[in-house]
Amino acid sequence: MSSMVDWDLAASTARRLVRPGPEITLEDATDAVNELRVAAIRADGHVRDVTRMAGGDLTAPVRVVDRAAWIDVNCAGMAHVLGPLVEQLQARSERPPSGLALAVGSRATGVQAGAVLAFVAARVLGQYDVLGPDGGQLLLVAPNIVDAERRLGVDPSDFRLWVCLHEQTHRLQFTAVPWLADHLRSELGEFVAATDTDPEVLKQRLQVVLKALSSSVRGSGDKAGDAAGEGILALVQNPEQRAILDRLTAMMSLVEGHAEYVMDEVGPAVVPSVATIRRKFGKRREGTSPLDRMLRRLLGLDQKMKQYADGRKFVSGVVAEVGMDGFNAVWTSPGTLPRKDELAAPGDWVRRVHGRPLALDA
Repeated sequence: MSSMVDWDLAASTARRLVRPGPEITLEDATDAVNELRVAAIRADGHVRDVTRMAGGDLTAPVRVVDRAAWIDVNCAGMAHVLGPLVEQLQARSERPPSGLALAVGSRATGVQAGAVLAFVAARVLGQYDVLGPDGGQLLLVAPNIVDAERRLGVDPSDFRLWVCLHEQTHRLQFTAVPWLADHLRSELGEFVAATDTDPEVLKQRLQVVLKALSSSVRGSGDKAGDAAGEGILALVQNPEQRAILDRLTAMMSLVEGHAEYVMDEVGPAVVPSVATIRRKFGKRREGTSPLDRMLRRLLGLDQKMKQYADGRKFVSGVVAEVGMDGFNAVWTSPGTLPRKDELAAPGDWVRRVHGRPLALDA
């Protein structure tokens, strides 16, 4: 992977650049960590009640981490997944780059990737790590959760449980549906296999995108660079790749929308202030400054917000027609995952998968 990004350098750069967490006493920090661990356990039962999904690995670890640990996990994950795929590109190259070019190029993109990771690390609340070498662990980023609940002015205990409901839903999805992670890896592999770009040209494109992003993080540059206006999508060049990206978008919209549905469906009996949290958190996602909104667009975070909304509407629409048990047919195989156009037309998915609407769950 050294030919594309020096991930060790990316990690050290991100740890150096990431903003410090909120000021908090040792006692309050310890309480927050302990409460998040308890909330994660509580959330699992509520998620299973709502989703009616059986199975799932209860031993998949839950880690309460700081920003630096989140950076390390994600750098290791990207190196683990992307390394072998980039090697395939290099093997197809007619003009392999020299050792010096590899070293210089990978360090440049490593620094730029680190700046991007530093930005995200200060905002992400949680993540189910499914692709890394230690994949199969749920991460809860304690300083970001504390920072968010303070900025929103919401009840800390309610907010912590609410966040855990979302992340535990992801944990259940990938542990109760064993083929899902393998399918994600397969799609990523096909995406790279469909790349018809010389690795050196691809590296140059990546450097352009990362340079624009890192300039934005530092508050310099020209509107984040028109050349990188598509953000990471600037790397997607051919119809086959875009078709794979459509499938990945539909799948990620499903898993994100499913988690959003569960967060709200649990309701005020479990999270008394859920309506207030949802209203205030929705505004937070819009970004608080022009720079923040620009970075979200370039990093694809605006697309992620759209995935939440599209996926949530899809899940609600399907459940309204065929109930939760009928919806759970979505986890049967890759062929039963929604297509991108079905996200806005859940009835089309019901007709394709079930043939006709089913009686609602009792």
